[in-house]
Amino acid sequence: MPAPEPRANPILLGHPAAEATILDAISGGRIHHAWLITGPEGIGKATLAYRFARRLLAGRPAEKSLALDPGHPVFRRVAAGSHADMKTVERGVNEKTKRLQAQIPVEKIREINGFMSLTPAEGGWRVVVVDGAEEMNAASANALLKILEEPPPRAILLLVCSAPGRLLPTIRSRCRRLRLSPLPDDVMATLLGRYLPNLPEDERGRLITLAEGSPGRAILLAEEEGLKIAALVDKLLADMPGVPLSRGYDIADFLGRSETGFSTFMDLVRAGVAAAVRDSVRGRADPEQQRLVALRPLDAWGALWQGLTKLQDETERFALDKRQAIVQGIAMLTGMG
Repeated sequence: MPAPEPRANPILLGHPAAEATILDAISGGRIHHAWLITGPEGIGKATLAYRFARRLLAGRPAEKSLALDPGHPVFRRVAAGSHADMKTVERGVNEKTKRLQAQIPVEKIREINGFMSLTPAEGGWRVVVVDGAEEMNAASANALLKILEEPPPRAILLLVCSAPGRLLPTIRSRCRRLRLSPLPDDVMATLLGRYLPNLPEDERGRLITLAEGSPGRAILLAEEEGLKIAALVDKLLADMPGVPLSRGYDIADFLGRSETGFSTFMDLVRAGVAAAVRDSVRGRADPEQQRLVALRPLDAWGALWQGLTKLQDETERFALDKRQAIVQGIAMLTGMG
């Protein structure tokens, strides 16, 4: 079965401490007006936020879990985006390019104040989920800060964020923070067995390694030929430094067939470099990682990783030529750029 969207997902595994913290706040009547749910992408942050929201909107006792039966009217309305006391704010789609907007515009944030100030339609809570809070621009962040400074009663704001360092310190300080960690391999195996049952076990195992505790990332890789791209990255790193420039163009041509090929390739290259350096420093590197890391001083690997990150970010943010960026990134990696 395909993984459901977070708002419609009844399953949350691997985050018992975070769920227990929320249950304790509900049962004790100490529900903070704003929560910041952080952690790597794809590990269940938004799923937890909607799970929290459904429990409040259903008006149910805390019990031992935040889970709500998928057949419950509140679950169905939240999943459909039709609950009168629930609002989601996230990046919209650009009508011209049909792609996600780079930022959450200030107009969307300003709508929150009016929504939260209304009396709850069903007599309980008003709940707003800001998904991808790190994507707010400066005006949006300042508008949100004003809401946090004077929170309306019986209203709760749930900020889902993969990069909390990009938020204003004054926003972070006004939120109760829940940090979610990557999932352990056994939980990853359970989830991938559920969502990717037709995938051979060895391929699911490879996805678990590549995804580094993020089931969302693993599923995305499975859908976007991530295993084939991972094989390209493995071959590239194994052949360093003797990689001809023509290889870069061949890889760029292959990745150009996919809308997300560039992002997946760059993510996996940076992850491969980071893992090799990290394992080397910790004395856990395998022979191939040791050979790779020995090609440069450790501080040079850090500068390279930052350079690849900047290249990817600027290419995606400003819609630059991805083919040229791939060639440039490989040249940087092999010491030719």
